[in-house]
Amino acid sequence: MSEPGLRARQPKAVQNALAVLEAVARAGPGITAQQLSDVLGMPRATTYRLITLLVEDEYLVRLPDLRGFALGHKVAELAGVTAPAVPPPLPRAVRAVLADVRSAVRAGVHLARYDASGIRDLDVDPDFPLLDERALRATPDASAMGRLHATGGRGPVHQTGAFAAGFGCLALPVLGEDGQLVAALTLSAPAARIEAPGATLGLLRSAVSRLEPLLG
Repeated sequence: MSEPGLRARQPKAVQNALAVLEAVARAGPGITAQQLSDVLGMPRATTYRLITLLVEDEYLVRLPDLRGFALGHKVAELAGVTAPAVPPPLPRAVRAVLADVRSAVRAGVHLARYDASGIRDLDVDPDFPLLDERALRATPDASAMGRLHATGGRGPVHQTGAFAAGFGCLALPVLGEDGQLVAALTLSAPAARIEAPGATLGLLRSAVSRLEPLLG
């Protein structure tokens, strides 16, 4: 007798979900649902349904331009990547600043702090997670946050294409009372928005000015 709740078709669904994850891993960030359907020879409706479930469970993440997908943090956990220690909750005033700027720019906005151990995430945008968290942890100096640290806080600093083709990040320094770099406010978005941020840069600078007395 089969186990309760385990239907004959479920193992196939599990196999299909794993096939989707493997295809995304091979293709890298940015593969679309249609491309996955074509690569796997899977009906489009089935592919979309599996992608939706995998995104809901955080095994996949939707990229900031909403055109493709990348592996989520749950996959890194399965691969044995050690997760950083969970920081204490941010003060309400800091969370309010982040909520305001995220609402205004409609792209990934992340906050990280610099300490003796390196770069530590304080708040990752829940709507636009980091594109390749595993690669970022392995090569932090390739990120805008890492490059900003190398300059001692002379920014903004940006990078494009280091972790995902067509995407990049822009990091602005958050300084303490003594002028030392204490944190970074980072925009993660398609490369065109990073290279020519326009009015978005002003919104980020305004957020930084509000964050400095809270974090410095």
